[in-house]
Amino acid sequence: MAPLLILSIVTIVVRVAGLGGERSWARALRYGLAAMFTATGVAHFVGMRDELIAMVPPALPEPGLLVTVTGVLELLGAAGLVWRRTTRAAAIALGLMLVAMFPANVYAATHGLTTEWLDHLVPRTILQIVFLAATAVVARGHRWRGPAG
Repeated sequence: MAPLLILSIVTIVVRVAGLGGERSWARALRYGLAAMFTATGVAHFVGMRDELIAMVPPALPEPGLLVTVTGVLELLGAAGLVWRRTTRAAAIALGLMLVAMFPANVYAATHGLTTEWLDHLVPRTILQIVFLAATAVVARGHRWRGPAG
């Protein structure tokens, strides 16, 4: 639930306040995604690390290393979202990562590793679609147009 709240609140605040000169919802969404991926990336190292390691399907090697790598990629992707030259590429990469990491969510939901109702299979799938759609909106709506763009 926290990632959805972070995504929503930051996007709304950036859009309504016009922070960074963002006047469209699609462009404000990149800041919401950046905040969300920063929070989830940090969670790979602090607070939820053990739970995230447990979510890695047993068929995959080195669960701790995979959690570390995906955490670093989420943090790099978050930074890439806020730098205009890399926003589109970061959004695409993060969208692909959401797809690649979805089996871990399915594994956690189908093996009783989740306690929050939003982490059960159907709600989690819907959340994942929302996050994927957000990355697609940012990727589609943002093309770097030089220093003024």
